Amino acid sequence: MGLIGVTGATGRVGGLVAAALKDRGVEQRLLVRDPSKVTGFDDVVRSSYDEPAGLDGVATLLMVSAAEHPDRVGQHLRFLDAVAAAGVERVVYTSFLGAAPDSTFTLARHHWATERKLRELGIAFVALRDSLYADFLPFMKAADGVVRGPAGDGEFAPVAITDVADAAVAALLDPSLVGSFDLTGPRLVTFAEAAAFVGATFVDETVEEAWASRRGLAEDWELEGWITSYLGVRSGELAFVSDGVRQLTGREPTSLEDLFAR
Repeated sequence: MGLIGVTGATGRVGGLVAAALKDRGVEQRLLVRDPSKVTGFDDVVRSSYDEPAGLDGVATLLMVSAAEHPDRVGQHLRFLDAVAAAGVERVVYTSFLGAAPDSTFTLARHHWATERKLRELGIAFVALRDSLYADFLPFMKAADGVVRGPAGDGEFAPVAITDVADAAVAALLDPSLVGSFDLTGPRLVTFAEAAAFVGATFVDETVEEAWASRRGLAEDWELEGWITSYLGVRSGELAFVSDGVRQLTGREPTSLEDLFAR
């Protein structure tokens, strides 16, 4: 199987994957921006999508998609050039559900561009096409206990981060695995239903109201990603349930009831 490289190991998905691989005694190298934030691992290299390092000798790489950035696509593409130059044989990439050049959700278009680059480079890869993270629902709640966004009655099946991490571990450890896997929760919900799990109510906004309510809170490119995530739900592009978690992990995906009962 060879050496496994793990990006994003100081974040939620990458951190869970690194811990799981360590528990299994798997040889791995953590590629992180700040090695001082990592303890308990022997092979840690300072690396980022802007300044790649530590890729030599890596056979399989977990590429956790970069944080939101005005040049996020450029970061991904340049990093993948370095991945190819280093001779990495296979990449497991955290993509997004329904990634396409015409996706409503801005970041889904970014993921499509990254998948296209992997195909162009001829690198074998697994795309874990995640739904919206269920774990992020509490952070969508404003101080007044309301989740606001232009999602209407659109439905989606939010996925638990632990399910994504477990799926990534399974994909990393099976060198024969390639292709895309849609990772969702076990059932469809509206934002009104999802908000209730975190003690919130949902208020539907128009696109104009959404921009007005957020103006000044962040840069426009960040706000566009935020708002179009709701619009992607409203459009119906995320309205399906997949068995990807079960295919990769052998168990059913985590429900909202179980996640927020923890």
